Amino acid sequence: MMKNNIIKIIALLLIALSFNACSDEYFNVNTPSGTADVEDLRMNDLLAPVIHSTMEAQRSAELTFGNYTQYFVFSGGGAAGKTTQAGLWNQIYLYILPNVKVIKEKSITKGAFHFGAVADILVAINLGIATDTWDNIPYSEANLSQENLSPAYDSQQEIYTEIFTLLDNAITALEAPDNSGFSMGNSDLIYGGDFSKWLRAAYTLKARYQLHLLNKGVSSSDVLTTIANGFNSNEDNFKMDYNATNLNPWYISEISNRTTGNYSRDIASQLVSAMNGDQYPFIGGTVLIDPRLPVFAENGGVAEWKGFVSGTPDGLSPDGSNANTGFATGGYYTSETSPLMLISYAEALFIKAEATFLANGGSTTSIGSNAMAYTAYMDGVNASMAMYGVSGSDYVADGSVAVGEAGLMLNHIMKEKYIHNFLNPETFVDYRRYDFSTDVFKGLIIREEEDLHGEYYGEWFLRATYPSSEINSNSVNAQANYKTPTEPVWWDM
Repeated sequence: MMKNNIIKIIALLLIALSFNACSDEYFNVNTPSGTADVEDLRMNDLLAPVIHSTMEAQRSAELTFGNYTQYFVFSGGGAAGKTTQAGLWNQIYLYILPNVKVIKEKSITKGAFHFGAVADILVAINLGIATDTWDNIPYSEANLSQENLSPAYDSQQEIYTEIFTLLDNAITALEAPDNSGFSMGNSDLIYGGDFSKWLRAAYTLKARYQLHLLNKGVSSSDVLTTIANGFNSNEDNFKMDYNATNLNPWYISEISNRTTGNYSRDIASQLVSAMNGDQYPFIGGTVLIDPRLPVFAENGGVAEWKGFVSGTPDGLSPDGSNANTGFATGGYYTSETSPLMLISYAEALFIKAEATFLANGGSTTSIGSNAMAYTAYMDGVNASMAMYGVSGSDYVADGSVAVGEAGLMLNHIMKEKYIHNFLNPETFVDYRRYDFSTDVFKGLIIREEEDLHGEYYGEWFLRATYPSSEINSNSVNAQANYKTPTEPVWWDM
């Protein structure tokens, strides 16, 4: 599905020539002869690299946030420290926003309203991961090119307002006719040009972002109203597949690297303990492990699955014995042609389950809810099993999962969402929304550290700090908005 690399090269050159964020260093380039002008590039020429960079940006964030949420650890058990997420920053401000701006301008000129709606959705996605990572970020003044090399920062509250405006505008446009004749076709690496799926994606993303703001005046009922128009099945999943020419980056970093003796990561005990019966003991007697565990991890074929405790580079599992779990060869996300996933139908169902549970008066420790919450929860588990291609009938029927309406707790919903969203940076948002609560995330223990007097010892990381490139080039504004990595973002206050 992916466009050939020449399109990305053209797009990146365009970015270098028209970059609109924060440093004059990006303008110090030479223009090769034969370079395409902005006017000569089609919207389709720019769309594929924008989508590709958007998905790669999500993975870039997860390389640290997945360690924070203890999906994985550094080789042998190492925990990540503070991060600037420089790779994510560069993807968004160098490789995405400039191209999306051009797509949007061309869509307006050509009356291609549905194409423009997709551009708005892509901007919303990238603003979402950016503000959830750094809190306040440049945006409203970050499109003036050399006219303003030190753009002011927008507050996270303002960014969220813009996210909802972009998604609402996209929804309005996609629900209206478009007679322009412009098609995205194969340049749409997500849905192959199906605008109806982009519409459902817009609603689902809006519900995700609304869920983030339950602490800031958005109601659970608002979330439920939105998600009702969201994804209908796994066919709607927002994912980008790789192929034998363009290899999945998780495969390269975890499987190929491990095979060749290079650096790779291991699977953390928090994930394994949620799936091997440790934190949620199986009741029926027929289930030994969550059937999705071998799709994520491998353990050398032994009976016991033991994940690595975060922060113990000696390679220990929770019981003090040697851990044994690494990324699965040929796993759902770790084969050569595996996808990157941004948001899925199962997540939409868990959003519905959580919002319904809370709307029904539920709390982090309450027990019991209504039929709507329980059905959404169980449907989410089944959708996850189907997506990962495993037989989940025994697991879904086990008493540790099938707890009934009267036994449903928030930790059941969030456990299943945590497992399903393996390698998705959205989990870092969930952890922060619930303040790393062990009532919600059973068994969660802050990273251990060999140096007990290390920086931020005993504190959860809550954000990234700004990259050095931004500190150096936009010093006044970056310093004015700087917060330590253990200070909460606006929606978490």
